[in-house]
Amino acid sequence: MRRADRLFQIIQVLRRNRKPLTADAIAAELETSKRTIYRDIATLIEQRVPIRGEAGMGYILEKGFDMPPLMLTPDEIEAAVLGAQWVVGHADPVLARAAADLMAKIAYTVPERLRPFVLEPASRARSAWNRQPDRIDMSRARAQIHQGKKIALSYRDEHGRDSERTIWPIAIGYLEAVRLLAAWCELRKDFRSFRTDRVIDAVYLDEKYPERRDALRAKWRQSLVWEPPSDT
Repeated sequence: MRRADRLFQIIQVLRRNRKPLTADAIAAELETSKRTIYRDIATLIEQRVPIRGEAGMGYILEKGFDMPPLMLTPDEIEAAVLGAQWVVGHADPVLARAAADLMAKIAYTVPERLRPFVLEPASRARSAWNRQPDRIDMSRARAQIHQGKKIALSYRDEHGRDSERTIWPIAIGYLEAVRLLAAWCELRKDFRSFRTDRVIDAVYLDEKYPERRDALRAKWRQSLVWEPPSDT
């Protein structure tokens, strides 16, 4: 790997890690020596890249630093296009259009030599099959998640039983044929997942839920509820 490419990759490795990363870990990923990483980190700091840390403690890239857009490698383009293809075939219409627009922007912006990686990728994601229709406004549901606001649901479970729920939405899972809305359920006082094709009606409330979003998401990750329990 050329040194310029390695310096770029070091920044990329640090960007995707929120916690300090040791030179050993960086060297292992880039298949080079720890000594080389120390030297490269020193070079980046001299070039005013805001890297904090020290040998033995680990390094972290400070917030606010960014690089020129779309400095993408062929593998990164393939990964982005493959993910966008999947979204086009499996997500709701708003996200599907956004994914199609993303691929068009990448194709328009990358250098000519990289355009075939967008227009003629080696990897393909298959289109959705037997997908169940959403009975909830997915765009508004995502907005409620970002704003930390409640949703009032009328919901029908797998046994045909109807119930009224007020939920604190956390995340949407896009599975092969269905979508799941993960949330804290005020009725059950626990995390639950609701299939979006079983929603009868939804009211998007202005009321924010009382817990901080990051704290609620952390608790949900520990429970990792995606499949709806039998009593939903």
